[in-house]
Amino acid sequence: MKTELLLGDDAVALGAIHAGIGGAFSYPGTPATEIFEYIQAKAAKLGGISARWSANEKVAYEEALGMSYAGKRAIVSMKHVGLNVAADPFVNSGLTGVNGGLVLVVADDPGMHSSQNEQDSRYYGEFAQIPVIEPGNQQQCYDLTKQAFELSEEVRLPVMIRLVTRLAHSRSNVRVDMPEGLPERTRTRLPLPNPNDWTLVPAHARRRFRRLLDMQPVLREWADRAPFNSLRLAGATGIIASGIAYNYAREAIGADENYSLLRVSTYPLPMKLLRELVGHCNEIWVIEEGYPFIESRLNGLLGLPGKFVRGKLSGDLPATGELTPEIVARALGRPCTAPIAAMEDLVARPPALCRGCPHADTYKAIIDATASYPESLLFSDIGCYTLGAMPPYKAVHSCVDMGASIAMAHGAAQAGAHPVICTIGDSTFTHSGMTPLIGAARANANMTVFILDNATVAMTGAQETMATGDDLLKLLAGLGVDPAHVKVIEPLSKNHAENVAAIKGEIEHRGLSVIVPQRACLFAMRKTVAAKSKPAAAPATA
Repeated sequence: MKTELLLGDDAVALGAIHAGIGGAFSYPGTPATEIFEYIQAKAAKLGGISARWSANEKVAYEEALGMSYAGKRAIVSMKHVGLNVAADPFVNSGLTGVNGGLVLVVADDPGMHSSQNEQDSRYYGEFAQIPVIEPGNQQQCYDLTKQAFELSEEVRLPVMIRLVTRLAHSRSNVRVDMPEGLPERTRTRLPLPNPNDWTLVPAHARRRFRRLLDMQPVLREWADRAPFNSLRLAGATGIIASGIAYNYAREAIGADENYSLLRVSTYPLPMKLLRELVGHCNEIWVIEEGYPFIESRLNGLLGLPGKFVRGKLSGDLPATGELTPEIVARALGRPCTAPIAAMEDLVARPPALCRGCPHADTYKAIIDATASYPESLLFSDIGCYTLGAMPPYKAVHSCVDMGASIAMAHGAAQAGAHPVICTIGDSTFTHSGMTPLIGAARANANMTVFILDNATVAMTGAQETMATGDDLLKLLAGLGVDPAHVKVIEPLSKNHAENVAAIKGEIEHRGLSVIVPQRACLFAMRKTVAAKSKPAAAPATA
């Protein structure tokens, strides 16, 4: 065995490679982006693995499902709100089942470091009635990812791995049990499945749903015997801890062996172990990152008679934000060390657009062009340009979900509002902005759409975008936008007056206009220059 220093995301990715995946599928989204990037880099070096970014999470899941159908193992990764986008194929894949092993990795974001909400993906796993595995450290990220593929093919279901930000983006030593290279499973394709199982017309869907329900006892038995759940019975105070929160609990109680401790890493929950702990303890703490998923199920509707259950629902632990060892220790009444730096001692650094960002010049032009309108509606979207909500611009009035800017603007236009403006990035546009633009173009809605073309997926690290430059303009023509009201501007301070005049002209047009500010992100340009400056690789020798 060798040891590597890996992010939790990297450990999952390497586990997937060593499990013999044929492909990886994803759309960039923090804190899950690095999973795909790690596989993509390894695939470029080793070959044998397909790894190209997908247009959005729904497409990524469907592509992975197609690879599974064809008999190869596939991993699909996304952040928690990305699973909302992929929910349709994800839930239905519980009925189709899988052929080649299919593992979905979802990285939740407690504390909303880079997200709109704190939703807990364990509920999605329960809703789809498929197994969920929650690693607690980087070593488990590697080990349990490999086991997840074996489980997927054993029960013929997709398997979800749930991470959280603190695990995804922290590093630790990981023991790796395979040399550099690809396993034989990478090149193996299983025989094709029965197509009737994958064709969810009502007659087949009813049969497949019955099969999914019949699998639930099998999954519960798997959870009871899974070696990565563990129980230590000791004192009358018990702790149930899941995922990364198990580390917080262990740190809080230290060497004190008087607590009974149940480590949970699987869903369905290990009911046999839960019953043993509850029967042994009078007071039970539930420590979990995210929503009170385990706590609410332990309490049920009427609680546990004669037992005290403490956690987020009881108010003993905070209901929002991330847990920390300090928070857990204080709740348990244990001594704790002060955090390295209290937040109140740090100088505030509000997020801001980068210096030289093309979006800054675009927002300045929008502000000046709409200055004479007392009730301008400025809808926006998910991307680094959302920082236009901050001073000095204050040019963003909404940011809800990917692609919502165009749809919300169309709704506001139908309400008679004017002017209605929306801003959306080139990558977000191809992710989920094209569909609402088709409707706006068909209705010739009185609104002005800005597609901020900076030639990259900037917010998550300058990944490749699906449509930029002339390709984006061709796409707009294909979607039915009137070419007479598609304007390209260059967002530079020297062009400010000219750009303001162009924007005013399109605002006055009582119909749909699309303005495309085109200037590459500075960081994307640096990556391009750096890539071009690298010496060509020496040809392989026999």
